Amino acid sequence: MTATMQDDQSTRAVTVPPKNRRASTRIKGRRALISYGHWWWALPAIVLVIGVHYVATLTGGFFAFTDWTGLGDWQFIGVDNFVRIFSDPLLLGSVWNTLFLAIGSVVLTNVLGLLYALAINRMLKTRYILRTLLFMPVVLSPLAVSYVWKFIFQFDGPLNDFLGLIGLQSFQKVWLADPTFSIWAILIVIVWQQTGFTMVIYLAGLASVPVEVEEAAALDGANLWQRFWHVVAPAIRPSIAIATTLGIIQGLRVFDQILALTGGGPAGVTETLATQVYKQAFSLGQFGFGSALALVLTVIILVFAIFQQWLTRDRSVGKA
Repeated sequence: MTATMQDDQSTRAVTVPPKNRRASTRIKGRRALISYGHWWWALPAIVLVIGVHYVATLTGGFFAFTDWTGLGDWQFIGVDNFVRIFSDPLLLGSVWNTLFLAIGSVVLTNVLGLLYALAINRMLKTRYILRTLLFMPVVLSPLAVSYVWKFIFQFDGPLNDFLGLIGLQSFQKVWLADPTFSIWAILIVIVWQQTGFTMVIYLAGLASVPVEVEEAAALDGANLWQRFWHVVAPAIRPSIAIATTLGIIQGLRVFDQILALTGGGPAGVTETLATQVYKQAFSLGQFGFGSALALVLTVIILVFAIFQQWLTRDRSVGKA
């Protein structure tokens, strides 16, 4: 580094050696704080994650190809467990129910969450109270919420009472025992509880959208839909990616709501892969077959997550 020094008679340049330059910016006798960090400090956490997560996952993936019952010996049976999954109508129905709840919950929670976020982002004076009320179901226990909704859906519950009050007795039914509506009842409970979480994600994304840009688009003649599609939606693309990814994962592994509302019934029409994993592995003692179901669920989650990331990626990256 070259420094300029000036006295009464002349100006001259002085070169400061690198060694002295570093010494001038460091307090003598004190080491830099970053030098005290060592990689092995994270070793216990790394071992714990590898042991609990990766080793357990790989072990379960291995036993998916066996007939292990959880005790005693086991035999390697290849892909027989997977053939059984996709040839059994009940188990195949569990796969379709899993996909239905995942896709349905992602679509509805994202649409409703985005509408709520747009509605209370800047316009309403009571937006802080509304945010709290809409987010409150998220912090409640899924089991507690499901039991409340189970009471609502009962034949002598508030829903049928309300239908009778307004003269719609023909629509009264045992909702959770209805083979057609029971899966929709579970979807309603999931959407009701998870929409607030999605709304918060979109509110965080909308906070980064400059008001001046929206006002400029309005002055240029853009209507409400055009401002949303061309100004707001591109700005909140990261929020869309996060909300849909978390929604897909949550929807694919839904378990508590089904266990509390229907237990997989009636006649297994609300069974999902998550409930089948629990029943096959822990209730029936077929750990090998339960591991196969868990592996199928893991693959489905992975495929959907990769597809969603590809679908919501920023296509402008890498373009001149």
